[in-house]
Amino acid sequence: MDLELTNKVAVVTGAGKGIGLAVTKALIDEGARVVAGSRTTETLDDIDGVTGLALDLASPGGPAELVEAALEEHGRIDVLVNNVGAVRIRVDGFLGTSDDEFEWAMQLNFFIALRTTRAALAPMVEAGAGSIVNVASVNAFFQPDAGTIDYGAAKAAVVNLTKSLSQEFGPKGIRVNAVSPGQVGTDLWLGEHGVAETIGAATGVDADEVRESVIAGIPTGRFTTPEEVATLITLLASGRLGNVTGANYVIDGGLIKTT
Repeated sequence: MDLELTNKVAVVTGAGKGIGLAVTKALIDEGARVVAGSRTTETLDDIDGVTGLALDLASPGGPAELVEAALEEHGRIDVLVNNVGAVRIRVDGFLGTSDDEFEWAMQLNFFIALRTTRAALAPMVEAGAGSIVNVASVNAFFQPDAGTIDYGAAKAAVVNLTKSLSQEFGPKGIRVNAVSPGQVGTDLWLGEHGVAETIGAATGVDADEVRESVIAGIPTGRFTTPEEVATLITLLASGRLGNVTGANYVIDGGLIKTT
């Protein structure tokens, strides 16, 4: 199937690893040109068609700098994928989660997406077309718990922003959708200081046991791969789903049993 992304210009945040790197590769495979923002670009430098930009997207001016680089190189932006995100498990619950920790979660998981979207919307509106895909999380709405209370609140804000922008900018030719993964096999979950290791250290359980207990609750019996999330994002970014906007697609191996 031709996804109609050949020579389209895409901006991807958090593109250096995990879901962001998988999205970058998927877009390139479909013929797009990608301007990829990440703290480091070692994993991006050898990919044909990718312009890697090393920058701190958490700084107030970082998102606009990334968008401006795409405009300077290509003259337009057709697709924006807001992928940057991070979680720290709050083992002491709500009362042990400070304002500073909530602010950290909002900055990383909401404000980067907000600022990058704001920067990208002006050229998209001028062009009369564009597709934005935001990476949210099932933690935004599925069994929110104290361990991810700040992360879940930030991702819920991403989902809300997605729906609001889809209403405002749909008449201007711009689609805005979200993808909410469940557990994904990335460093966020499985890496050093990741979710499994953090929960294990707090409960005295081996990280592998934590992972297996989580898998036991997923009907497919495994974590989602970054490539599977990237496939969904790429499809949403493409013109083949030109009348889909304001949607939030869940990809979680059947974790959520209700709609």
